[in-house]
Amino acid sequence: MDWQERIEVNPKILLGKPVIKGTRLSVEFLLELMAERWTHEQILSNYPQLSPEDIWAVLAYATDAIKQEKVYPVTV
Repeated sequence: MDWQERIEVNPKILLGKPVIKGTRLSVEFLLELMAERWTHEQILSNYPQLSPEDIWAVLAYATDAIKQEKVYPVTV
């Protein structure tokens, strides 16, 4: 999935946090809901402006962010 079609970063919206285009719902917020075991159906019911594709885009964005993360071992 190309998350860039559904997620934007705009410094004028939520201080530049990634959000679903056309909303003020951040990727971070939606990931927190999923971590709290909200189902896709619960999210869509509570935030009807979202589509199932928006939720998949959030997961794709998070996947790409983790792939870009660099981890450096620290030895003591």
